[in-house]
Amino acid sequence: MAYWLAFERTVQSEGVISRFDPRFWTVNFPRPMMAAVTTTAADALRVDAVFYRADDLAGLIWEAEDRFDHPLLTYETARDFRGCRLAFRWRSGGVKPLDAVNGPVLTIEGRDADGAARAWYVRLWNYATGTPEDARVAIDFARVDGGFLLPGEAVPVWAGDIDRMFVSLVPPDYDGSDAVLPAPAEGWVELSELTCDGPGAVLAIGDVVVPAHGFEIAGGYDDSYNLTPARLLRNAVQLGYRGAIVHYLGMSHYFRLGDGLLVTLEGGALNVAARAWQRDYAARAQALGYDLIWSLSYELFDAHCPADWKQRAWDGSPALTGWVPPSTLLSPAHRDAMAYLRAVAVEVIGIALAAGLAPKFQVGEPWWWVMADGRPCLYDAAARVAFGMPVEIADVRGPQPAAAVVLLDAAGVLLSASTAALVAAVRSVAPTCETHLLAYLPSVLAAGAPEVRRVNLPLGWSAPAFDVLQLEDYDYVTAGNTALSARAIAAAQARLGYASDHTDYLSGFVLKPEDSSDWATIDAAADVARARGVKRAVIWALPQVIRDGYVHFDEETGDVQAFDDVLFPLALGREAEVTPEYSTAIVTSAGGSEARNADWAAARTRYDVGPGVRSEADIAELLAFFRARLGPARGFRFRDPFDASSGGAVPGALDQQLGIGDGLGTRFALVKHYGEAVRRITRPVGGSVTVAVDGVTTVAFSLTDGGMVELDTAPAAGAVVTAGFLFDVPVRFAEDSLSVTRATFLAGSAASVPLIEVREA
Repeated sequence: MAYWLAFERTVQSEGVISRFDPRFWTVNFPRPMMAAVTTTAADALRVDAVFYRADDLAGLIWEAEDRFDHPLLTYETARDFRGCRLAFRWRSGGVKPLDAVNGPVLTIEGRDADGAARAWYVRLWNYATGTPEDARVAIDFARVDGGFLLPGEAVPVWAGDIDRMFVSLVPPDYDGSDAVLPAPAEGWVELSELTCDGPGAVLAIGDVVVPAHGFEIAGGYDDSYNLTPARLLRNAVQLGYRGAIVHYLGMSHYFRLGDGLLVTLEGGALNVAARAWQRDYAARAQALGYDLIWSLSYELFDAHCPADWKQRAWDGSPALTGWVPPSTLLSPAHRDAMAYLRAVAVEVIGIALAAGLAPKFQVGEPWWWVMADGRPCLYDAAARVAFGMPVEIADVRGPQPAAAVVLLDAAGVLLSASTAALVAAVRSVAPTCETHLLAYLPSVLAAGAPEVRRVNLPLGWSAPAFDVLQLEDYDYVTAGNTALSARAIAAAQARLGYASDHTDYLSGFVLKPEDSSDWATIDAAADVARARGVKRAVIWALPQVIRDGYVHFDEETGDVQAFDDVLFPLALGREAEVTPEYSTAIVTSAGGSEARNADWAAARTRYDVGPGVRSEADIAELLAFFRARLGPARGFRFRDPFDASSGGAVPGALDQQLGIGDGLGTRFALVKHYGEAVRRITRPVGGSVTVAVDGVTTVAFSLTDGGMVELDTAPAAGAVVTAGFLFDVPVRFAEDSLSVTRATFLAGSAASVPLIEVREA
């Protein structure tokens, strides 16, 4: 296992692209309209859009700085466009034409020659030849003018310091008001035969290719709708991901809207922009050899969800997630809501089949929502009818009375029936479809709400209801709670009867860039899952991988830092000479003052065990041990004769403070304090470790590799975790040769047998 967070490209491979390469344009727009950009040829792109309001505007954007590719794959930042000449063929339909008022304008944002921020508005019709919907456009950025009518209203553009430029696209009935259009308006634009020439026409771009590794990748349309599928998949391929991509359709960008701006199936399940994007994504994934696992959840953007489709608490409050703005959860009891999901699933699997992909479908995190205060959302009107006078469950946490357990079991049966119907709908168009169920373990197996598994991990999902069980537990992982993660995974597999080779593991994700240090535990958790024999170890998700510069490598299986977990013979080490050492740079000025810099945070100890070798038997034992270790090639344990305990001769549970609880973490490293200096203890003596939480000794812990204490339960916030232990020092022989003679000992002299401490993570 190896990973790296790359912040920028340094010595890595580079190639070149033409500026304005169709793959690297993006789109943006206000809700509720939707737009998508796809590449239709090496020199062509297409924008598909659907407008709902009279002031909807989509921007087709080129940015001078690449903000959307992995740091190793970005194109160079080039803000000076004065050496560029851009030309393309324009074709459009269903948008304001080139010659109209409020027709397509190239907005250029940057700074003028004096450095003052400003924008220029270049009417494309002024640089076009042809018809308003089929024209040739040519722009020389060294001599381009803004303004509506030229030359009378010309505003010269200074293109030497540009941040971005975008082409504005609006519906035919655009009037600047927020009035809802009489009917959704679908439009499109194609830029083809796109060329850029001149001295600034070529940009450097990262061309790193990470070796293919064993991890697979997940992503979602909601996070990547603004990018071309070609750009997104370029990142996946060149970062070494192969096999399957778990592709979450999302909850906020794929749907069509009808009356009242509520979701509708009129015209199909997917809006025209989402449909074009998914088709292009599927075709490109298939050409690259990927499988796509299409993921659909019970979650929908709240503002556009019909009121009676929503799960609700006892008092009628809708189930709302913590996203801003929020999403809601569809009721498994509502006939129309479930029919809607089935229609969406059938359409996306149809896209997969048309692209030549093997059909694969995931039911993503289907559940009855539980509010933060423990209230379950089992009481929408359709659910009340299905359950027949259900009892109120005020708080699902803790033990539940018999009537509540009956209701939870019934809700679980209804949920599993709804997912079975969804699977049946998919298989009606793709009988061989591989089906997957995704469960989020921190919610469905919450320790404080043991009965929730009845409703959100129902036995109706037991194998073989799905082909593959997919599990994610990133709250446990990022909190460092590996023991709880392992128990939850085992519990889910045992409850539903899926073996590891019929289970996928989704590791991640990092919601905020300031938490990028979480990639260390995410990478490790995925590697552990792979060692466990899962069908797929999946990193969740590609947008965060790109944002944070995460790179995974598979290391060769050879034991680079070989270590034999054996103890150096005690009798030979009792008289060792002990030499702690630091590395300190000291600079003395001409006046005699010093500047000192300590290169190491902790001492590294050297030992000489020669004084303990007193007889021919000792020599024989030493030589045998040296040969078994291959000299300095393999490390081993050494018992320091002066420092081998956390405290006194008999260690106590209060000897050393390991950390302070935060209510989540259960993993604490063994350490020994020497004043303000802290030493990591990676080789404790088995059976010697005792642990206390807030002064109370506990046996509810396990000791894992590297001297890590795993508590069964996370200590409360502020609780002090302490431990006592005996420990050995990891060392190796310091030299490749070992020289001893009989004469040495007959003369009463000691051989030199140096050992050196090995740093362990």
